[in-house]
Amino acid sequence: MNEQLIPWDDLRVVLAITTAGSLAGAARRLGASHATLFRRLNTIEARLGVRLFERSRQGYAPTAAGAELAEVAERIATEVQEIERRLAGRDLQLSGTLRVTTTDTLLMGLLSPIFADFRHTHPQIQLEVAVSNQRFDLARRDADVALRPSSSPPQHLVGRRVALIEQAIYGRPGDDPGTADWIGPGRHLEYDDLATWLADAGLEARCHYRIDTLLGMLAAACDGLGCAVLPCYLADAEPSLSRLGAPIPALATELWLLTHPDLRRVARIRTFMDFVATALAHRGLAPTHRGQGPRHDLS
Repeated sequence: MNEQLIPWDDLRVVLAITTAGSLAGAARRLGASHATLFRRLNTIEARLGVRLFERSRQGYAPTAAGAELAEVAERIATEVQEIERRLAGRDLQLSGTLRVTTTDTLLMGLLSPIFADFRHTHPQIQLEVAVSNQRFDLARRDADVALRPSSSPPQHLVGRRVALIEQAIYGRPGDDPGTADWIGPGRHLEYDDLATWLADAGLEARCHYRIDTLLGMLAAACDGLGCAVLPCYLADAEPSLSRLGAPIPALATELWLLTHPDLRRVARIRTFMDFVATALAHRGLAPTHRGQGPRHDLS
């Protein structure tokens, strides 16, 4: 390998391709086109005089040189992210951008009006909301704050339990859970607790409609496709549905409001977390104190 300085942007390209295993995946990560990334990689390899990836139908596999560069890039990226968090932690102004990640169900059924109230109260803070059922890496600054249902949130984060999400059986008025068809979670929803509960209740064979989002399950119940177990905060507000029993204790989930320890003194983050916790308390979703979670000292 030629002895020369390697630009950080080139290392980012190598790391993205190594992580994604394909040009298309790396392009999505970097916000670039497939063709642009293809040219970038060819230029990097030509300038270094070494092949960094083996191309095949299965994707891009790093060579020894590529793996070595990706390892260096990973170390640099970690250090850059750490200093970014530390610098952000000195921000005492109630202004700037705040990145929040949560699920589609929580946003549509619970959080959107709270976020709107926060924006009206603090117009100098811009919210960027990333809706995903996948976990975001707060250490990498994928998001500043996460609102996630969890029974065991990551120990390396700080935050608080802000609500108990109860779930119950819902259906159209007149539906009998003992004889009706059922709506189940699709396999890509990765809702193991509900799948286990349905199996234990002997309802698997009656799940004739499955879908991989809770909002989809709600829509299916509203359209008369059967009974479904749904979050109470979501389904209680739907006039076409009735709650067909008490909440199911085994499916109750704690809602956590989390951030990275380096960011806990950022004024806009502390203010946002306090605002959301207070708003949820006013809605009667009292936090619980069962189970083990992260340390939640935000002082």
